Amino acid sequence: MAKKETAAKAAPKWEIKDRLYELKGNNTPIVTILKNRTMWFDEEKGYEREIKYTTNQKTVFVDEMKGPERLGHIIFRDGKLFVPKEKTVLQKFLSLYHPQKGSYYDEHDPVAIAEDDIDYLELEIEALNQASQMEVDRSEAILRTELGNSVSKMTSKELKRDLILFARNNPELFLELANDENINIRNMGIKATEQGLIKLSNDQRTFTWASNDKKLITVPFDENPYSALASYFKTDEGIEVYQTIEKRLK
Repeated sequence: MAKKETAAKAAPKWEIKDRLYELKGNNTPIVTILKNRTMWFDEEKGYEREIKYTTNQKTVFVDEMKGPERLGHIIFRDGKLFVPKEKTVLQKFLSLYHPQKGSYYDEHDPVAIAEDDIDYLELEIEALNQASQMEVDRSEAILRTELGNSVSKMTSKELKRDLILFARNNPELFLELANDENINIRNMGIKATEQGLIKLSNDQRTFTWASNDKKLITVPFDENPYSALASYFKTDEGIEVYQTIEKRLK
């Protein structure tokens, strides 16, 4: 008896309420007609079951329907579909079973939206805090990935301003770059190339000394040349090259 009560409590309860469904992304055509019949894999039964939306049945499962079936249309207008609480069958078809839920459309959920907003704001705060305290060399290294060699002509104030703007506008990418242990090393390689200490071949495959064309490394296929150079700088041979470049750039 106790087991049945536990199972009953654990089972999710369907909330009777009005629901709004919205197409994802920029999918906002004037009229969109969604598929009203498909197959759904029933994990409890272990096989696929045909489901469809009808206006005169109390279930979406074809094998549970009784009598004539009258198919209903599922129409989004301007990217939205409002379904009142009385249309439970359509709501369940869209919220629980339709294969395009989550990929093509979603149920509007104010709580989930608020949670996503909070997550983003917390990410933005963390990014802005790091940007405001970051040293000039690392700021330059991060901005160089976005702005290229134009950062070489920027003042420290300009670097700080653009770094904070970058952190605010794209906090996730900023934090990814800020936590990249190779960012400063890669930046050193880019600066060395810009200032003519080393050369990168036109096909982006070979780094050489600019003074004597002696080869440093061959860039592995499909790898970013400066990421490959940063990895090389961390090898026994590459450390000496890195230290030489660092001294010449000072």
